[in-house]
Amino acid sequence: MQDEREAARGKVGAAARATIAAVRDFAERASALLSAPQVLRDSARHQIEILNGDQVAARLREMPLAALKEVAGRGVRFGALEQHGFRTVADVLKAPDHRLQQLPGVGQTTVVEVRRAARTVAVQVHRDARFRFDPDRRDPAQTQLLATLAAVRAADAAVAGLSGPLQSFRAEVGPLVADAERAGSRMSMWFSRRSKKDSALDALARLDALLAAPQTRALQQTVHVREQAVDPRSYESRRLWQDYESEAASVNAVLSTVGGTGTAEDEEAAGGFVPEELRQRINAVPLDTSKLTSTLRGYQVFGAQYAIHQERSILGDEMGLGKTIQALAVLAHLAAKGQRRFLVVCPASVQINWLNETAKHSELVAHSLHGADRDAVGRRWLREGGIAVTTFGTLARLPADVRDADVAMLVVDEAHLVKNPDAARSQAVAAAVRRSQRTLFLTGTPMENRVEEFRTLVNYLQPRVARSVNAADAVAGAKAFRRAVAPVYLRRNQADVLTELPDKIETESWVQLSDTDAARYESAVSKRNLMGMRQAPFSTVSSAKLERCTDIVEEAAQDGMKVVVFSYFLDTLRLVHEAVGDAVVGTITGAVPPPVRQGIVDEFTKSAGHAVLLGQIEAGGVGINMQAASVVILTEPQWKPSTEEQAIARAHRMGQVRTVQVHRLLAKDCIDERIREIQQGKRLLFDAFARKSEAKDADRRAVDASEHRPEVLDDESVPVRQRVLAAERHRLGLVG
Repeated sequence: MQDEREAARGKVGAAARATIAAVRDFAERASALLSAPQVLRDSARHQIEILNGDQVAARLREMPLAALKEVAGRGVRFGALEQHGFRTVADVLKAPDHRLQQLPGVGQTTVVEVRRAARTVAVQVHRDARFRFDPDRRDPAQTQLLATLAAVRAADAAVAGLSGPLQSFRAEVGPLVADAERAGSRMSMWFSRRSKKDSALDALARLDALLAAPQTRALQQTVHVREQAVDPRSYESRRLWQDYESEAASVNAVLSTVGGTGTAEDEEAAGGFVPEELRQRINAVPLDTSKLTSTLRGYQVFGAQYAIHQERSILGDEMGLGKTIQALAVLAHLAAKGQRRFLVVCPASVQINWLNETAKHSELVAHSLHGADRDAVGRRWLREGGIAVTTFGTLARLPADVRDADVAMLVVDEAHLVKNPDAARSQAVAAAVRRSQRTLFLTGTPMENRVEEFRTLVNYLQPRVARSVNAADAVAGAKAFRRAVAPVYLRRNQADVLTELPDKIETESWVQLSDTDAARYESAVSKRNLMGMRQAPFSTVSSAKLERCTDIVEEAAQDGMKVVVFSYFLDTLRLVHEAVGDAVVGTITGAVPPPVRQGIVDEFTKSAGHAVLLGQIEAGGVGINMQAASVVILTEPQWKPSTEEQAIARAHRMGQVRTVQVHRLLAKDCIDERIREIQQGKRLLFDAFARKSEAKDADRRAVDASEHRPEVLDDESVPVRQRVLAAERHRLGLVG
């Protein structure tokens, strides 16, 4: 210690001041870096307020003066105002009172009432304003906000990795700097007592040692790199927009943490409408995201907390809300707490997706327990830990030591596939549930046809809750249903929590059968050929559906939009491919292996401008993300609404950045009309028990199809497809 003190004595004065200044500078930089997330969020919030203000002003400039009629009181002379050039709400708001009062025919009552009404409407428009990035505009204000959000993400990562070392450095050097100050002045040292001199010299020596230490130098270098990343000015605008279009979900997740966007999720909706007492307990669960590399939205945090708190539960969020990342957040939390092994069971078609998403969103290692080397990989998982990802078909065939391993959490994706308890895959999953400490089922459609099937899923997890779900709950309505299953089931809808998702515009494109298609159709009906009936409206190069399909594709091509075409039938996809030609980048069918499917989607995503992807709806509609598409075409209606919704959700999900246009191709005077009628009945059941669930206006309209539905369809003792066939034979006058 004496040697260090003597060395420090030689630095008294200017050299000591330089050391102290260097330490202070680094400590201040450390403080700035640690506070950067909040400072940048404050800046982003201010930018959003300005952007929202511009949006509100534009909306008011477009809003006609007549919009105030329902808000204003009686006696307002709107005609007189319009005669003097006041056409919009903005015109009224920006005009001073004295100018309005000077207008001929405009009295005091009109001025007072119209101003009050205009302010009321302006407040409502501001309240409803929802900021959304517009990649087609790319103005400087939006670009600046993107840069700030990129800096926020970098700041969050910096604090997560450096908070401990930087706080330790600041805590250590604070007292040392105070003691070493005296050594910066020879005069102060001259007049100080021996003990004060020694304290100053010891502190100075310690500061010199700290600055020279390899770990401090490495920390300084890391801070230098991070400082560049948290500076919004370091981001190039073209790259920002490229990143947004490819990673919109990640950017919008950061945006949701800023506040002031007008998109804060309603707490009750984010909590899936579970009872208040349970929601409070769940919110109190601390979530460790240190092993997660992506930002969670508020409702996703709650979903992860729910799964942790409840231990055995179903996450039934609507498609596109990020069930996978919520499950990964739970696994990352448990891994941070010392748990080692996790198991994911899923359909083969989404296994690759689980491997990719694990690497993308977390620091956890995923192991593929599928294929020829599954046994060797399984034993590596036993040794090293991580996430083992296997399929329903492989689960029961895993080696006993792998199958029986202690698992901290089991995740079952597309869990509705095990709703039949007698099926072999269901029994294999049930055994895995019993062996696991915790279990999370993921399914966007846990109740497709019967509440009884939903009860089967619950019974795997919490038999006591399953026993409480009875027919009385179903009859009483969805509120009673939700109360009964709240301890095991959490569901949120896109409209509730994902306000940055672009609007989805659905259009029914009805066509009339061509003569050739009509003849094919009647022949299929006479032969009682249901498959032939469904294919007939899209079976020839002259079919009206094919013509409409190519029209939509050509229109999308003019706007540089990407299109996904879904059909149940391979022949239909072949016809579309022949008609569209080189714009098609590939076709995803059930015969295409999962790795090849992902490669086709990647090529589709990377294609510059317009491109077309074809998909068999029960293959391409499951487990593949197609958010590069902004136009979705369904060539024929499906028996189950959930099949169509799942396909649409491939594009209309969190990563989408443009409005999704959904075109349903439907033919008049054929089975398409009958299936749509069936869909209306199934949708009512689906919405009543698997959605948030008060009946919406669209549902009330949907169930009123009596004028189109033949009476035979009302006989529920007859299977649906037989009823449809009987109805069409009746309509065409085919007896028997």
